[in-house]
Amino acid sequence: MDLSEVVIYTDGACSGNPGPGGWAAVLIYGPHRKEVTGYEPATTNQRMELMAAIGALEALKRPCSVKLHSDSAYLINAFRQNWLGKWQRSGWLNSRKEPVENQDLWKRLLELTEIHRVQWVKVQGHADDELNNRCDYLARQAIMANADDAGK
Repeated sequence: MDLSEVVIYTDGACSGNPGPGGWAAVLIYGPHRKEVTGYEPATTNQRMELMAAIGALEALKRPCSVKLHSDSAYLINAFRQNWLGKWQRSGWLNSRKEPVENQDLWKRLLELTEIHRVQWVKVQGHADDELNNRCDYLARQAIMANADDAGK
């Protein structure tokens, strides 16, 4: 099957940790570019990093070959170092025999990786990567826009 190739950049942000959070993704398919964002009133930075990847993959209309870029070691290492496989084999317990945090989001991501072929790419955060910086900006804007609405 010939899959469309999509490049995705993601980022999550939190104002306080926990606190209000935002996430963003930039999806690029050929000449097309789409930005998606989301907001949670009470969350953590790690959850927002995961939601950025979920939101991006859920925005795809058909199975795709994806190169997903993130500055989150938590997200990237879970796939590249097979933490997820270890967690699944251990009944979703971490190395300390405690329940893995954010299981709900990890399970959603695993479902999405059954649909899409995803290559996980680690990028340097807050560096000169234009699209990573754009995602950071959009995630922070999602927090500010919703915090403004909450104050009305």
